[in-house]
Amino acid sequence: MKNIVILISGSGSNMAAIARTAQKENWQAALGARIAAVISNKPDAKGLALAQGFGIATETLSHRDFESREAFDSALMARIDRHSPHLVVLAGFMRILTPGFVAHYAGRIINIHPSLLPAFTGLHTHQRAIDMGCKVAGTTVHQVTAELDHGQILAQAVVPVLPGDTADALAARVLTQEHVIYPQAVRAFLADKGSR
Repeated sequence: MKNIVILISGSGSNMAAIARTAQKENWQAALGARIAAVISNKPDAKGLALAQGFGIATETLSHRDFESREAFDSALMARIDRHSPHLVVLAGFMRILTPGFVAHYAGRIINIHPSLLPAFTGLHTHQRAIDMGCKVAGTTVHQVTAELDHGQILAQAVVPVLPGDTADALAARVLTQEHVIYPQAVRAFLADKGSR
């Protein structure tokens, strides 16, 4: 069985989109894959209840309980590895990961970013796109590397920037596309890596 571990920090909307697709398409039968666990660094993350609603095991590990980023990442790796992950999915996990963590899951950790990478890495992507006068914005699923918001691009979706757009309005339209392409990218990864 190809186990997926999803990391969240907040609402878990992308995690829920993946879980819905996994159930609807019966990934367990079709791909030999299942979401083994959802782990959050925030005990009050709303996505934990969503995951439980899908029957997915949940865990929390607060980064505030650790003296260093390295110590937290080491403990998080131990939690993840108990599930023998085939794929680690970052779904709104608001932590910059240490190089050791990224190296440990090299080639099997992916993230979604709310811009058309390589444009607008980091934060405030929607406002930056509006401020630069971009005609389009979008979202990117990519493999995670030690360099923030870099790594091989797995999928992208383009969203128009409309006249008078606010960052919140653009973010809402981009999020709709995230919910489409992230499950697709996870499915494609599982299918592609299935025999390796």
